[in-house]
Amino acid sequence: MKTGVYILKSLRNQRYYIGSSKNVEHRFGQHNAGRVKATHGLLPLELVAFLPCETVTEARSAERRLKNYKRRDIIELVIGDKKFPWEHLRA
Repeated sequence: MKTGVYILKSLRNQRYYIGSSKNVEHRFGQHNAGRVKATHGLLPLELVAFLPCETVTEARSAERRLKNYKRRDIIELVIGDKKFPWEHLRA
């Protein structure tokens, strides 16, 4: 995988974590190895959605937008549709 924003789901308590990285595959490994403070209490995790981005700046912006939704039902719609709400704005 490459640069992008991702959603992880805890298999332990069904909570979601939203993040971004320039190497999502590597970052996901860090999360599941317990090396990320924000998610070490949520292990194990599964990757449930990924939106590739051209740059880290774009990925960080997308992460902030997704985190602004906050509501679980909206995040689950994003995961179910495999489509991020702002994708239609991308060229």
